[in-house]
Amino acid sequence: MPLQRRVVSTFLAVGLLIGAAGCAKDDKAEGSSPASTLKIGFLGSLTGTYQAVGTDLKNGFELYLKTHDGKLGGHPIDLKIADEGDGATTAVPAATKLIKDEKVVAVTGIVGGGSVQSVAPLLAEAKIPLIGSNGRPDLKGNLLDGVWTTSFMSSDPGQSIAQYIKDKVQGPVFAIGPDYQGGYDEVGGFTTEFGKIGGQLANPGGKTLWTPFPATTNFLPYFSQIKASNAKAVYTFYAGAAAIAFVKQYKQSDAKDIPLYGAFITEGSILQAEGDAAKDILNVCNYSPDLDNEENRKFVAAWKQAHPESTPTTFAMASYDAAAVLDRAIGAAGADPTPEKINEQVGKLGQISSPRGNWQFGKNHAPIQKWYLRQVRTDGRALANVLVQDLATVGA
Repeated sequence: MPLQRRVVSTFLAVGLLIGAAGCAKDDKAEGSSPASTLKIGFLGSLTGTYQAVGTDLKNGFELYLKTHDGKLGGHPIDLKIADEGDGATTAVPAATKLIKDEKVVAVTGIVGGGSVQSVAPLLAEAKIPLIGSNGRPDLKGNLLDGVWTTSFMSSDPGQSIAQYIKDKVQGPVFAIGPDYQGGYDEVGGFTTEFGKIGGQLANPGGKTLWTPFPATTNFLPYFSQIKASNAKAVYTFYAGAAAIAFVKQYKQSDAKDIPLYGAFITEGSILQAEGDAAKDILNVCNYSPDLDNEENRKFVAAWKQAHPESTPTTFAMASYDAAAVLDRAIGAAGADPTPEKINEQVGKLGQISSPRGNWQFGKNHAPIQKWYLRQVRTDGRALANVLVQDLATVGA
């Protein structure tokens, strides 16, 4: 065969081989397997005292999934829902089922600080990350390694409002809260910071008054103690059904003319149940539905479409953000996002765009974020927590 024909034939053969290889690659790409479905566990109080909070956490996470085609990091999500109830007694078996039976790659939600403390060892043993979406207590050592919260450390709200109250209130403040871990952290954040800046408690002996939880439904005897203390203001934390009882009875008590400050006592659906008794209460929060930023406008619009009868809460917002965190972490964890890889990527996220404003995780795996002062006012026909001013950035 002449040399020229041999060269042409060789090039044709090589071309056919390259073409075949290219076709084979294209065929493989077209027939590649879709992203695997991942199981995420949601654990929240869907019954009991904090049912309203747990429901908001669930709705916030589900809203993110709904607006992102049911996927996180490109993977379809099978959300496994479990009831935390009122605390560790019900939270631990529910978490155990998510870990051992459902084999979830991550857990989200959890209302109670005591529940977090009880569930954390189970998660650490299984090496499954918790992207919590409510306040939590401080954790140490390996228990903290895989535990994150998109909400706040439970002491942050009280810490952020202490200076404001010190500046506004001319005299001692009475501190009262529920007798359990969340109460200790929430009210303790205020009393510790208040003392550091020279504030004085009106409580006898300077000791916070703790009310039995969840047994206390009649707060009137405690309000008589507040009146007798000559306090110039009251600081408290209650949520859910306990907050409704506290606020309504406060306005019927001898203490009704003493200014009331608090964390979460008017947050969410409980505000409408409290009615006019909640008017003028000043409260601290890391979110307000009337914040003016693009992320919040999108979030509020999506929420109103899904839940036209309600206003988004900080609980719903933090759970929406928990889904956003998992979305980014799973997407960065590669084709096989194991719990360990997801946890590793959460720690690398940096700044996160959020309806509350931009934030990022601090060393304690909780947000470094701004806190806001709000006041309950009539907004149209309904009561609302209206933004008053910025307070402090806490979490660094």
